[in-house]
Amino acid sequence: MSRTIHLALHPYGVGGPGQHGLWKDPRVAKNASIDIDYYIKQAQAAEHALFDALFIVDSQFINATYPAHYLNRLEPLTLLSAVATHTRHIGLVGTASSTYNSPFNLARRFASLDLISKGRAGWNVVTSFDTGTARNYGLDEHLDYATRYGRALEFVQVARGLWDSYEDDAFPADVERGVFLDPAKLHALNHEGEHFKVAGPLNTSRSPQGQPVIFQAGVSEEGRDLAARVAEGIYAPGGSLEQAQEYYADIKRRTAAHGRDPEHIKIFIHGGPVVAATDEAALRREREIHDEDNDFDRNLALLGRSFGAYDFSVHDLDAPFPDVAHLAEKGGRTGAAKIIERAREQGLTLRQVAQSVNEFRRSPFVGAPETVADTIEQWFDAGTFDGINLAFRTHDELDLFVDGVVPILQKRGLFRTEYTADTLRGHLGLPVPANRYANARAEG
Repeated sequence: MSRTIHLALHPYGVGGPGQHGLWKDPRVAKNASIDIDYYIKQAQAAEHALFDALFIVDSQFINATYPAHYLNRLEPLTLLSAVATHTRHIGLVGTASSTYNSPFNLARRFASLDLISKGRAGWNVVTSFDTGTARNYGLDEHLDYATRYGRALEFVQVARGLWDSYEDDAFPADVERGVFLDPAKLHALNHEGEHFKVAGPLNTSRSPQGQPVIFQAGVSEEGRDLAARVAEGIYAPGGSLEQAQEYYADIKRRTAAHGRDPEHIKIFIHGGPVVAATDEAALRREREIHDEDNDFDRNLALLGRSFGAYDFSVHDLDAPFPDVAHLAEKGGRTGAAKIIERAREQGLTLRQVAQSVNEFRRSPFVGAPETVADTIEQWFDAGTFDGINLAFRTHDELDLFVDGVVPILQKRGLFRTEYTADTLRGHLGLPVPANRYANARAEG
């Protein structure tokens, strides 16, 4: 079967990083980020358009300078459990930190979402780069990079072990024999590792897709390696076509090096399409969006996130960019390192660096529906992605993409015309993982 594009929807609510003016748009409800009806409507529209998944991001630290959406939003698994009862096909992917959760508790919550949705759950594994989160969990400081990624790898391994606690036929529920559970098909994990000690078993059975789908967003060396080891879906950084090609090829190569089938890891790039009746109208609207969102004070605060929510306002804006390299190790190290390197090489002031955080950059996916479809096809054929994680500012803009671009992609055979599966794994063409204990019995 020929390759087809996967599409996911990432709703903004009242505006995430860089969307500083979105909450002012009269089409956006001021409580969108805590309104479950908003998310249900978004999910149902995406499902009507045959999208693969709804994707919800999260973080657990804020201060007053954070983006509007971050200040007041719903917890992802609670949100997605509600959405699950109002949808039938679309996958439901939630973000949760491996640094600030326990494996047993989180494995149980995702297993519950997977059962509630009948096999549509996915977990976006993050290690958290908001250093202030540590203080919300009784810690004095954030864990270093190596520890966070070592913990993440072991966390996923433990969760997968717990999700195999019951074999698929563990519950005969035979009234005549008085047997509800076959105890031979219930398994304790008894894991003891560097970061976790978890006995198990989990008191939640497997769903129709076996286990939730693991997503990850690896950019650093540690992140890319973690993705290649355990991820089944990747949220890629995007950038130029050439940068996207390099990332795509690198992840697929690393995946094969770990003995995995590269086809069993689906790479999604970020896309914020702007669709209008003509190319000219779309390009004008793209510039208007940037101008609506371009708030210097917010950009300065956003810059601080990569350095542990550091307050750059204490520095002279027109002096050289300050020496804050020591703050990057326990924050967003990869992004922070790039900021520092560019500031040093170009001799930038703090003001210039802050302005560059949200400087105008043209998206490749802007134009009339035919133009946007052409670009999507070009990038897909060039080996830059398996799917696109789409973000739209308003429901109207989602509708423009769904009504204008999706039919063109379908006509070209690049996107499904109907759902052929009921699970997220089915949508993505991923295999159902065999229960390790049932597999061992069959082999032995």
